[in-house]
Amino acid sequence: MIYLLLNNWIWNMNKFLSSSVIALSLTIASVNLYANDKVVERDTSKVTHIQEIRNATIKVSYADTTFLVDPMFAKKGFYEGFPNTYRSYLRNPLVDLPIQPETILEGVDAIIITHTHLDHWDDAAQATIPKNMPIFVQNKQDQKTIQSQGFKDVHILTQTTFQGVQLTKIGGQHGTDEMYLNAELKASLGEAMGMVFEAAGHETVYVAGDTIWRPEIDQSIQKFNPDVIVLNTGNALLDGFKESIIMGKEDTYHAVQKAPNAKIVAVHMDAINHMSLTRAQLSDYVETKGIQDKVLIPIDGETLSF
Repeated sequence: MIYLLLNNWIWNMNKFLSSSVIALSLTIASVNLYANDKVVERDTSKVTHIQEIRNATIKVSYADTTFLVDPMFAKKGFYEGFPNTYRSYLRNPLVDLPIQPETILEGVDAIIITHTHLDHWDDAAQATIPKNMPIFVQNKQDQKTIQSQGFKDVHILTQTTFQGVQLTKIGGQHGTDEMYLNAELKASLGEAMGMVFEAAGHETVYVAGDTIWRPEIDQSIQKFNPDVIVLNTGNALLDGFKESIIMGKEDTYHAVQKAPNAKIVAVHMDAINHMSLTRAQLSDYVETKGIQDKVLIPIDGETLSF
């Protein structure tokens, strides 16, 4: 009798455990199916991609439209170093492109040229980019210059909508007030712009361009509340001046303080002779400041997604 009761109890327990395992398996499968459904349902058209090509050249894929900013396509060492700048004995660019120019241009809908300095718009780019490509520039002078190079569709950027993306020009200054008191140096530095990308349902992206930190930067962050801020942080130096003509590591920290909810993307390093801040140095700095989760430092060819 005891043997029969024990046998019966064991049979019932096995049945219970088998049922429980089946139920648990079904629950896990249901959760996985739901999770997979969520992945499938994700609207990838809402994702912004920013690819660091080299130097200040970036490819921004935003709201189904792709912009190439400040193309410099020259091979390593093709140009002499910029005279009267830090390490002018080095030839530019310091490194080769990670991708062939023809591949970089795949899918590009428009070009944005923040200014026409050689490391933002060079002969190699001019020779490769189709002459009918839409191009946005900062002012009438740059428009005339680029039209004289054979380009047919050149627009001055103030505030415009292109293929559903609203572009807004943002000011700045390509050097310190002291530098701009020198008429010759002022003419050499010239003007440079940044821009904000906006589209319904998409994160706002602010590309600051070649500028030091100015009131315009603070005002733009306050006005647009960008989710992503791209800074040129190479700390470029001229002979005879301690201050940079673009941003550096302290500006990266300042950006995090001003826009604590934004991701900061640091570019314009390791490719031109007068850049005095390297990616490695900036990486050490942001770790020291404890902001490494806020600052992204892409290598050449790397694509970031937001």
